Amino acid sequence: MDRKRILVIDDEENFTKLIKWNLEKTGKYEIRVENSGLLGFSATKEFKPHLILLDISMPDMDGSEVAFQLKCDEDTKDIPIVFLTAVAKKEEVEANSGIIGGHPFIAKPVELEQLIDVIERNVY
Repeated sequence: MDRKRILVIDDEENFTKLIKWNLEKTGKYEIRVENSGLLGFSATKEFKPHLILLDISMPDMDGSEVAFQLKCDEDTKDIPIVFLTAVAKKEEVEANSGIIGGHPFIAKPVELEQLIDVIERNVY
C-alpha cells in the first residue's frame, strides 16, 4: 500500500511532533513537518504532498498567505489544504460547515479520528 504524503505546517513543535507520530503509526501516511510558514512553500515543492495541514496563525507568515502562494503556483495549486486553527472553536467549525476561505478547517485541539477523517475525505 502506498502511503499518502502529508505536510504539516505549524509553528507549534510539540503539536507537530504529536501529529507526525500519531499519523505515522497508522502506517497509512508519510509525514513531513515544517515549523515555519515561510518554509512551507519550498517544503511543498520538494516533498510533493498529497495534502497539507496548515496552521492559520504563525508568527513568520500566516497560513492564508502560505495557501495563497501555493494556489498561485502551477505545481502546487491542486494540492488540497486543510487549515488547523486554535482561533476557531469547534462550534464555529460546525456553523461554517467546516470551510474557511474555501478550504476545510479543523479547530484545535483535534482528535486523531477527526484528523484521519478529514485527511481521507480530502486526499485525491
